[in-house]
Order: sequence, then C-alpha cells, then structure tokens
Amino acid sequence: MSDPDTSTIDINGFTTRVWRKGSGPKLGFIAGFGGLPRWMPILEELAKSRTLIVPSLPGFPGGERGHTVLDTHLDWMIAVRETLEKADLSGADLAASSVGASLALEIAALWPHMVRRVAAIAPFGLFDEKDPPADPWAQRADNVPGLLCEDPEIYKAMKTAPEGANSIEWPIEQVRASEAAARIFWPLGNTKIEKRLRLIQAPVLLLWGENDKIMPRSYAKTFADGISGKTTTQTIAGAGHLAELDKPAEVAKAILDFTA
Repeated sequence: MSDPDTSTIDINGFTTRVWRKGSGPKLGFIAGFGGLPRWMPILEELAKSRTLIVPSLPGFPGGERGHTVLDTHLDWMIAVRETLEKADLSGADLAASSVGASLALEIAALWPHMVRRVAAIAPFGLFDEKDPPADPWAQRADNVPGLLCEDPEIYKAMKTAPEGANSIEWPIEQVRASEAAARIFWPLGNTKIEKRLRLIQAPVLLLWGENDKIMPRSYAKTFADGISGKTTTQTIAGAGHLAELDKPAEVAKAILDFTA
C-alpha cells in the first residue's frame, strides 16, 4: 500500500489531519471507535475506485485536542460539519463506522445538502433498555479489542505504535480517542438520535457485522424504520462491530456498490 496525501485543516483552532487518495467521485470516510491511527486496508480498497477523503474527528488520531472545546452535542455537530466542508466533502457520499456513522447520520438529518448518500456501519446513538448496547468505556483495556473486532488481533495491530513513532505521544493519542468518543456518546452511546432520523432524506446503507458485540442487531431495524429516505440493510459475515477492519474487501464492495 502506498501512503495517502496528507494535509491539515483548522477546526476551532486545532490542527486536524486529512488523508486523500485515489481518483473518481469523492467519497468521505469517518472512522469508528478508536479512530484511525494508521492507513488501513478498508481505506486502500475504497481508494481503488474513488477519490477517498478521510478527515480525522476532533480528539481522534490526527485530530489533536479539538474535542476539549466541544461541550455539547450541538458543538460536535457544528465541528463535524465544518470538518466536512473544509475537507472538500460538502455534498459528497459518506461512509462511516460506529461513532462516526452516528455523526454522519446526524449531518444528513440536520444539513441534508451536505450528504448525497450515507453508508453507516453499526452506528451509535440508540439505547433500548430491553436490549442495551455494550459500554466500551466500562471494559478492561485487554477486553476492548475482542469487543470491537471479531479478530481482536486486527485492532491490536492497528493500535500498536509503528516503528519510529514517538513512544510517548502514541499511547496518549490512543487514549485521547476513547476520551473524545466518550465526550459525544457517554453514557451508553445514547444521543437520542431516533428523534432526528425522520429528517434523513438521503439513501442510507446500514451495514452490521453478524457478530457485533457492541451494538445489538435489533438496532438496525430501529434505524431503518426511523429514516425517511430509502434504507437498505446488509449483514457482513464473520465481522464484529468494526466490520470494516475485520472484512475490508467485503465492506468496501458493499459501500462502492451502494454509492456507484
């Protein structure tokens, strides 16, 4: 895999990384829980046929400490919208995972012109006390990879510092990503997004790993029933919550077919 082009944008006075690779119609990708500390196979697959643009979220790897000035859900929505605008993704297709998928759907609800289509992988945002999601912030650190991926070694490898990385800054950045997600979704990932789903007019693809240990499969139906636009649901065999890490080729194909 060749490295993507890397640039930065300013969000609320903090530097935010933007990766760009490929050619063709623009496709944005917003990372899931834990962020993207390195270029992953799912991104390489998507960049084979699209101009893939991957902006970091505030506080996530590549997003510096931008989460520290975001105190409300509205703060986050405005920051994500500004990130998409400055990353040249206004009106483009979006693919997003987990916590990022919830934010992508929120953008589609609040600012419909910002999004053409959304491919959402197991989005956060719902809470059903009869079928609650797992709380990733309440887990022992060594249990988290197995909760997020069917193959925990994939998540561990993504989070392992590459040769030459700053040995002090790298682990701080990974902890910061979990903290940033908690500022949006703690407790229990509940943002009451169901109240806004009816505002989504864009076509939506919901992707769910068949072995997701975080977000119950029943939530896919809740999302599909609540969204006003055309919604398609697809299960990814052999994948966990971050299906794009477990099965990058399969997830990429589903996203590219949907956004073609």
